[in-house]
Amino acid sequence: MQGKFVRAIISIFILSAIFTSSNFEGLSQKKDEKSKKVLTGQGAFGDWTTDAPGVRRRITPADLPKPYESKSVFNGPRLAKRPEGALPKVPDGFKVEEFLGGLNNPRLLKVAPNGDIFVAESRANQVRVIRPSKDHSKPEINEVFAADLKRPFGIAFYPNGANPTHIYIGNTDSVVRFPYKNGDLKPNGKAELITTVSGWGELRGGGHWTRDIAFSLDNKKMFVSVGSRSNVWENPNEDEKNRATVLEYNPDGTGFRVFASGIRNAVGIAVHPQTGELWASVNERDGLGDDLVPDYITRVKDGGFYGWAWYYIGPNQDPRHTGKFPELRDKVITPDVLLQSHSASLQMLFYTGKMFPNEYQNEAFAALHGSWNRERRTGYKVIRVPQKRGVPTGEYEDFMTGFVTPEGDVWGRPVGVAVARDGSMLVSDDGSNTIWRISYKRK
Repeated sequence: MQGKFVRAIISIFILSAIFTSSNFEGLSQKKDEKSKKVLTGQGAFGDWTTDAPGVRRRITPADLPKPYESKSVFNGPRLAKRPEGALPKVPDGFKVEEFLGGLNNPRLLKVAPNGDIFVAESRANQVRVIRPSKDHSKPEINEVFAADLKRPFGIAFYPNGANPTHIYIGNTDSVVRFPYKNGDLKPNGKAELITTVSGWGELRGGGHWTRDIAFSLDNKKMFVSVGSRSNVWENPNEDEKNRATVLEYNPDGTGFRVFASGIRNAVGIAVHPQTGELWASVNERDGLGDDLVPDYITRVKDGGFYGWAWYYIGPNQDPRHTGKFPELRDKVITPDVLLQSHSASLQMLFYTGKMFPNEYQNEAFAALHGSWNRERRTGYKVIRVPQKRGVPTGEYEDFMTGFVTPEGDVWGRPVGVAVARDGSMLVSDDGSNTIWRISYKRK
């Protein structure tokens, strides 16, 4: 009898635990679902006051306003000194800390296979190399790798894998490479010109000057992004040959062709580590109002045309080119993920580290430098682009925010993103001239 009573008590205890656990999981799931609520329609456009880690947005072509529905304004950021003790905001469970400050216009970041961090200091015409400490929390070595460059931006190691033989650098008017092996703190030889690209005018100011570089997974092809010379080709006499494109070469500079066109300014490009598809982080045109034209992140199709300068986001004709090239209308590819207009999406990457939770594996991240052509500020953050089996879902999620003061001034502007050898994420910020480190401690 006593045994039956004990078994009954144990059964009640187990059922209670299961019910409590089920309830807890249900509440937790509801909480997660609430935190993942997606902003759509006009709510998706928003501004910096609606930004926070975990906030998701989905903008569709159907949400776009008509051209000139709002005035086009010049509203450049008022750069402020970083508030005392201020840190960017990241999701729960993550930690952000200053990795290195006092840099000179840090832009694109790239991590070598041995863990050395390379940063393009574009304004100073140099590339810096930083070797992290054993715990990866601070620099151990910090020196200039290569100087006397021409507004360097893109950096890539060739071939892909553990033992590169060269480091490629994208100047504004050329791609060059240096002999390189893991651990080199200075070029292991002279610069070799791989190819020239349109860009000589940018050395005197104006136009889009960044040139990013990526190699195909099989190392057979090199991609180079080249932005347009103008906003929307306002002057037909302006030379836009091979601009607003992603170009393709063999690694030695031969085999040139235009891989994709009509992409106004693909500042950041990256190859998906699983699918091998080329992706791009693109700045679209200005002058049509607060919410036109959305920037975007997209897979780049071989031979694809993305509309610039005559169309945008599919078959929408730019009113500044009314009636021109109607035969192109149905050839325009609609990008995968539309971003808040004028956010200035710059470098992008795919997270391939092991530190972050599994849900982040192979997800795309991009740095949004921030708006100037909008009444209410957008950008000034790092975003995550969810995908399913390598295909973007169409949404994006705020990952790192907090660079704008309550008064609307800006103290930080994300540019570059990279995955450190330990799996942490590095973010360059040319507003405070800092590299930030984001880590995650698994429970």
